[in-house]
Amino acid sequence: MSDFIMQGFENFEVHGSRKRKVVSDSKMTAVKIFAAIFGILLVCELCVYFFVVPCLDTVEISWSGLSSYTKESMNSVISPCANKKFMNFSVSEAKSLVMSVPGVESVRIYKRFPNKVNIQVNERKPVAMTFVSSNGRTIPVEIDKNGVLFNGTANSANSDTSLPLISGIPVENIPEGMRIPQKYRALMEQIDTIRSLSQNYFAAVSEIHVIPKEYGNYELVLYPIHSRTRILTGRQLNEKSLQYMMVALDVVNDLNQDVDEIDLRYGSVSYRSKSDARQRGTGEFGE
Repeated sequence: MSDFIMQGFENFEVHGSRKRKVVSDSKMTAVKIFAAIFGILLVCELCVYFFVVPCLDTVEISWSGLSSYTKESMNSVISPCANKKFMNFSVSEAKSLVMSVPGVESVRIYKRFPNKVNIQVNERKPVAMTFVSSNGRTIPVEIDKNGVLFNGTANSANSDTSLPLISGIPVENIPEGMRIPQKYRALMEQIDTIRSLSQNYFAAVSEIHVIPKEYGNYELVLYPIHSRTRILTGRQLNEKSLQYMMVALDVVNDLNQDVDEIDLRYGSVSYRSKSDARQRGTGEFGE
């Protein structure tokens, strides 16, 4: 009797083991099928991402670094490239179109799969403004520290009080994007240095007039905003010379209210009244 019972238990154990093995094999098969389906879907998605979208979808362009220009205006500049597919988008062509804008100093363009294009723009920063003739009209243009002329936007010349007006530079009918003559570019660098100071010196100067001299040299005439007296000085413009100009203007005006011109060119202060009675003072003028 006991032998029969033990044999029944053994048969039950073998049958249960086979059943568990069948269930385990079924689960493994299901996992394999699921993994195969997932792998196929992943391959299909990668094919769409790397091949279908770049070939069929139009590029999405994003801009960074814009302040004076709007995205809409820059999109119109690169319109020949804007509606192209990612694979056909030419970085060199787009860069050439963006660089055709005079107010753009440099540009970097990055392509990102599957259809992204990022354009990073570095705009020119004006240090001064002047006037040029265009189509029979006189229009304001801005000048950067490298002497490049470009058309300002957003009324920057009117809103930025640290942007001095430069006159006398021979830039008649020179198109924007061109540079002013080489000998005047040092003046732009000097103005840029002064504008970077904490004190806004050019808020007290309405105009800087350039007087060309022989042998490629030049001198400067400064017109203070709150005075009718003009200041004659050399070609070196820096913080010390502007401070000295303001002190000399206050002192001379206290002595004589009829001063038309103050001359600081020769290391001493001299002034001329409107009655042409020229008087000289002493003082040291350091550059």
